[in-house]
Amino acid sequence: MGEENFRKMKSSYSRRQRNTAYIFVAPALILLLLFLIIPAFMALGFSFTDFYVLAPDRMEMVGVDNYASLLSDELFFKCLRNTFYFTVVIVPVEAVIAMGLAILVNRKIVGRTFFRTAYFAPVISSLTVVSILWVCLYNPNDGLFNAILNMVGLPSQRFLRSADQAMNSILVMSIWQGVGYQMIIFIAGLNGISQELYEAAAIDGANSVKKFFYITLPGLRNVISFIVVYVTIQAFKVFTQPYIMTFGGPQNSTRTLVYYIYQQGFQYKKAGYASAMAVVFFLIVVLVSMALKRLLIERD
Repeated sequence: MGEENFRKMKSSYSRRQRNTAYIFVAPALILLLLFLIIPAFMALGFSFTDFYVLAPDRMEMVGVDNYASLLSDELFFKCLRNTFYFTVVIVPVEAVIAMGLAILVNRKIVGRTFFRTAYFAPVISSLTVVSILWVCLYNPNDGLFNAILNMVGLPSQRFLRSADQAMNSILVMSIWQGVGYQMIIFIAGLNGISQELYEAAAIDGANSVKKFFYITLPGLRNVISFIVVYVTIQAFKVFTQPYIMTFGGPQNSTRTLVYYIYQQGFQYKKAGYASAMAVVFFLIVVLVSMALKRLLIERD
């Protein structure tokens, strides 16, 4: 009899625990449902229509016409190339710089707290404000960067006003703004590596280079995998920088896929066509993420 009562009490306690967990999880699930899952299915549905925002009552099913139009949209493929170029460049460069900064500021040097704060400060700054600030720095007439170039005898550059330099200029700003976040993650990874490994390597006569390749890099493998996947996804979503700094120009050299989706949906009011692009963009991000997962994580 006592054992039966104990089982009932245990079952009741477990039920209360589950109910409490549901109560705490419910707000997040509701927000996820309202602002992610439902809009995603709505976008999928709109992608098969000619939905025009200013005339929603005239919406008709058009099948796969929107997707067929994408195949002949040269600007769509240019935006896709711009997005891939931005991603392919920023991921390795930002990861390498972040790792280098992490190793540097993780040493017991004077002022390392100041340097950590200084490198991380751009991350907590508004990306819109940072973009506007760098527009001023890149100004071809009286910007700081051209003033520095002139001081050392180099000619002024057009930066954001040049189709050849605009995307690279945005890349430099984006790396400067985001590298501090990756640096903090690398610092956490470095602190997780046992110092006994370095001490044992030093006793065996290993120099700094061998310690880096045989201890530091293997110890940061999981951190590097996370950084690569995270930065890749963030890079694919780049929007604020080209929107604020160049409006996608000059000559569409900085127009990214997310920016183009925004233009089609909110400026041109072609919600059906924008939804089709959004679905394709989602599939691209999923496929790239799965490929990176297989390449970086499952192989470990």
